[in-house]
Amino acid sequence: MPFTKEQVIEALKEVIYFPKSDNIISLKMVDDINIEGNRISFTLLFPEPNDKSAAIVEQACVEVLTKSLGPDVQVSGNISLKAKTEDALGGIKHIIAVGSGKGGVGKSTVSANLAVSLQKTGAKVGLLDADIYGPSVPLMFGLTNAQPLGDNRNGKEVIIPIEKYGMKIISIGFFVDPSQALLWRGPMASNALNQLLRDTDWGELDYLVIDLPPGTGDIHLTLVQEVPVAGVAIVSTPQEVALADARKAFSMFNSDKIKVPILGLIENMSWFTPAELPENKYYIFGKEGGKKLASESNVPLLGEIPLVQGICESGDTGKPISLLGNNNPEALAFDKLAQNVIQQLNKPKGSPFA
Repeated sequence: MPFTKEQVIEALKEVIYFPKSDNIISLKMVDDINIEGNRISFTLLFPEPNDKSAAIVEQACVEVLTKSLGPDVQVSGNISLKAKTEDALGGIKHIIAVGSGKGGVGKSTVSANLAVSLQKTGAKVGLLDADIYGPSVPLMFGLTNAQPLGDNRNGKEVIIPIEKYGMKIISIGFFVDPSQALLWRGPMASNALNQLLRDTDWGELDYLVIDLPPGTGDIHLTLVQEVPVAGVAIVSTPQEVALADARKAFSMFNSDKIKVPILGLIENMSWFTPAELPENKYYIFGKEGGKKLASESNVPLLGEIPLVQGICESGDTGKPISLLGNNNPEALAFDKLAQNVIQQLNKPKGSPFA
């Protein structure tokens, strides 16, 4: 009679990992259980490389399985030992990428204010400035002189993110001279992004907003191939030259090699409203271009953000405008954007956009 996986698991509950005073099943130290006839193989995951208890635990597994399943069981020599590596992204519920087909459309401003508005809902939020060639998040949050600390966790160096306005923030700008241009080829930039993602102690987050560099290149491919991105939002302005590049971004993320869900389009600089005439709207970059592209691409229009002096000034002073209360129309625009993003993230797979 063949053995079952349930029988193996039940037997291994008798094996105690004494440094943690609990059994190896409860501690999730057993992985990849495979049964072929009488042959049973699996992997034991230990907190650290060269764990002193490894040999003892391995022998205990052989003994309890032989005792429980009978002398015909073949398990000795079929147990692999590995160090259990903690996934820095394992505590993050939703990873949101914010991209654009071209530069100059206000993508970083949108990313920063979206993160703040998500945090205002009571969520735990992180913000990663992945714009390797033009990091602007340090300026937008008043962190131009910030230097994240490091810590050693089980022999691995980790980055402790800067906390501001209740959010965890990391930027490549914290680690380079802001007065010097980064002369990095694609692979170097991609490796830097991967390190910022994987080596940062993000902890438990509801949302991690990633401000991507503009365009469609190596960094974007690295992100979507190595990170479980829940969805991407594309930022554009209403004029046709920007919308044409937004179409390219849609095409890239929809391609068979990537297939990342597109949350929708964010139209920035939708209209200009002067401070002295708050009720007036001047469509200096064209009207409803984002709405038309969203309809054409079968994605929702997540938000329309006006072009006002206050948004620019708030970023320059390190206080994103989303921090303002409900009486501020620009803050309300970003709050509505955040609610629409949450709605798209929570909709069932395969359902039409809301």
